[in-house]
Amino acid sequence: MYYNYKNIKLHYDMIGEGKPVLLLHGLGCNMDMMKGCMEPVFFRKGQYKRIYVDLPGMGKSGAEKEFAAADCILELLSAFVKDKVQEPFLLVGESYGGYLARGVVSEFLHEVDGIMLLCFVAIPQLEERTLPATDFKSADEDFLATLSKSDREEFCAYTVAVNEEVYQRYREEIKPGFEVADGSFIDKLRDNYAFSFDVYKKMKEAHFHKPALFLCGRQDICVGYHDQWNLLEDYPRATFGIIDVAGHNLQIEQPELFNALVLDWLKRVEN
Repeated sequence: MYYNYKNIKLHYDMIGEGKPVLLLHGLGCNMDMMKGCMEPVFFRKGQYKRIYVDLPGMGKSGAEKEFAAADCILELLSAFVKDKVQEPFLLVGESYGGYLARGVVSEFLHEVDGIMLLCFVAIPQLEERTLPATDFKSADEDFLATLSKSDREEFCAYTVAVNEEVYQRYREEIKPGFEVADGSFIDKLRDNYAFSFDVYKKMKEAHFHKPALFLCGRQDICVGYHDQWNLLEDYPRATFGIIDVAGHNLQIEQPELFNALVLDWLKRVEN
């Protein structure tokens, strides 16, 4: 399905019935990333209407260059929520989608009944992030030897639990998005990566008292975990998990812990 806003087409998919959950993937990926890790959880829970979107320039969504900015994507997502959600909802964001999710919450403070942020961007400026100094890998060297040099380097760039099982999920859920993303759109978006407003300050003043879940990889060298921890006091009902042997692909590296913590978040939302 497509949602038309101004001159852009936003691709989205709705699965199931019940309370809406809006799910936002990371930069350069597509909705397969979120479906791959979240659908197994919702299969066990039911009673949720999952709304997956492909962000502009990614997946099957349009790539009009005037939308290659955080403010413009937030404007698009806000219009989408008003038109297609129209009731209290839950919000899930991964990496850059987590940064955008905080912007959505700042616009819909009283409509968001819970938020989950996965390996999320806390500080948009790369040079200002506090990242763990680590080169730790839990690697199956025999399996790695079966991959080409380029596949091995791509897979290992942000992955810590390096083995065949994780690689198969990486290939099915994450890599397809990279292969279809509009490179020129992504490059322009990187130049306009941050909101024009201070989302940290806005959320600090908002007093968001709904159930939250923050999940970070202990060895995530892309967004880290220190900066995310500094946000915790602004979310008084947040569970914060820093997962060992996990990088920026935590959801496929430590699926059992991921599933358990997401189920706990949904339980807290429902109570």
